[in-house]
Amino acid sequence: MPEKPILRIENLRKSFGGTEIIKGISLEVLPREVVVIVGPSGTGKSTLLQCINLLTRPTGGRIWLADREITAPGVNVNRIRQRIGMVFQEFNLFNHLTTLDNVTIGLTRVLGMKADEARRKGRFELDRVGLSDHADKYPAQLSGGQKQRVGIARALGMDPAIMLFDEPTSALDPELTGEVLNVMHKLAREGMTMLVVSHEMGFAREVAHRIVFMEAGFIVEAGPPQQLFEAPRSERARQFLSMIARSHNGADSPEDQRGRVADDATRKP
Repeated sequence: MPEKPILRIENLRKSFGGTEIIKGISLEVLPREVVVIVGPSGTGKSTLLQCINLLTRPTGGRIWLADREITAPGVNVNRIRQRIGMVFQEFNLFNHLTTLDNVTIGLTRVLGMKADEARRKGRFELDRVGLSDHADKYPAQLSGGQKQRVGIARALGMDPAIMLFDEPTSALDPELTGEVLNVMHKLAREGMTMLVVSHEMGFAREVAHRIVFMEAGFIVEAGPPQQLFEAPRSERARQFLSMIARSHNGADSPEDQRGRVADDATRKP
């Protein structure tokens, strides 16, 4: 029997004022699947993630998490968000709290976990992202890559059914980008279901089960990485991937660039 999707999106639409940003998107994500969404800026990728996490309400269409429609009237939004982890472009940490407290605050205030249990869970998640030695530091004492890993640990602490990543490396330099991508590699190997908006083509090629190319609020093309990189069906996807390759590596060929980005993604912190 085919596996049921953990996330199902049907004819999703989102407008701001008179401008439609998401224009009838349908997408399914299976348990343990990694789906990477790529496309030009301003095409609706981040808005799509915000609709899934109910940070913004869709204008039309429906979304299911497992067997539950999360866009149905009267749904408990806070409870749904507990099951959908979200990692943002910016780190969104509380600067007055330690690393450990940033991870545990949701466990105690949202889940009602006792302080000792929350701290054990928080330390486990910090170890999971390679920050066990930084539990007592404050955000100002951390690098950008470390801050983003704290954000990942915070989301993981809620034991989500799926993790959403909204360009998690866009604010980082290449060396720190590798730290975050290493953690995401590890989560993929552990079987975490992930929906990732990113321009990190090396990560997409190595880790994604599927790549979704979006433009102007539509899904133009979707398929396994080999198809998108080697033989995209749409001319627009081919043009976009070639442009990304050139912008990342100057005059290098797309193949050379992809190999270099892949090496960066797998470098240990």
